[in-house]
Amino acid sequence: MPVPIIIDCDPGHDDALAIMLAAADPAVDLLAITTVAGNQTLEKTTLNARRVCTIAGITDVPIAAGCDRPLVQPLGVAADVHGESGLDGPRFPEPTVEVVPEHAVELIHRILGEHPEPVTLVPTAPLTNIALLLTRYPESVSRIKEIVLMGGSTERGNRTPAAEFNICSDPEAADIVFRSGVPVTMCGLNVTHQALATPEVIARFEGLGTELGGVCAQLLAFSASMYSRLWDMPDPPLHDPVAVARVIDPAIVGCADANVTVELHGRHTRGATVVDLHRYLGRPVNARVAVTLNVPAFWDRMVGAVAALGARPA
Repeated sequence: MPVPIIIDCDPGHDDALAIMLAAADPAVDLLAITTVAGNQTLEKTTLNARRVCTIAGITDVPIAAGCDRPLVQPLGVAADVHGESGLDGPRFPEPTVEVVPEHAVELIHRILGEHPEPVTLVPTAPLTNIALLLTRYPESVSRIKEIVLMGGSTERGNRTPAAEFNICSDPEAADIVFRSGVPVTMCGLNVTHQALATPEVIARFEGLGTELGGVCAQLLAFSASMYSRLWDMPDPPLHDPVAVARVIDPAIVGCADANVTVELHGRHTRGATVVDLHRYLGRPVNARVAVTLNVPAFWDRMVGAVAALGARPA
């Protein structure tokens, strides 16, 4: 049976492909898409979710907008990475998929209560919505099968030397999630940097010969230009779909058990994920931490999803 999931995202180039993977792969059942401020403002990330769903023909999944700022600190967007729109590169048609008149946290809470089995949450963004859900509705914990998130790192960061963007954007929210007692799988930079969109990968999307395949190639090409300029990386990593791939087939993303603590106060390390893979601190395990990626299987699943969506009748 497909795994029921909700994606909480801030599209974002990699979020866009994560949505497509979740909507098309038969191993998961995408129940909802919720948005949060992160890569861009909430208005822009929500518009981008609508754009992605429109061009991909995803018309039967509700979209709800959530929190427009972090719990404590000011919002800091990633226009330097994703552009002023948050999804620069392709030209998107006017979106026809609308947003439901319900706050993201309320929609997630309602779905958790109504669905006959526990639901997996897949946050690919700052964890503000998820933290608010856990604090406002603590009874929801029993209805969450697990949280499989893209964020953090066992190594260095990409927003500061120590911190990855999603965690750094709302460290207090991330701290709530990791201390919640819900089973958590963390897909951080150490594993997502194995999912590199090489020219050969981009050519696979172009080779689909569909409008959607072309849009994906353009999204990845834009990311390539930004990663080359900002980090001298010619092949950009595709972060967010790795978390979806872990739910689709756990064998694609290998994990290790560890204690993960979010640094809240360090002058140079606020937002860092302290991952104790070797049990130095003797703290109880509170997360699975992704460490390996079956790269061919990941890209086969990703390209296959875009091919399936592109073949749907208009």
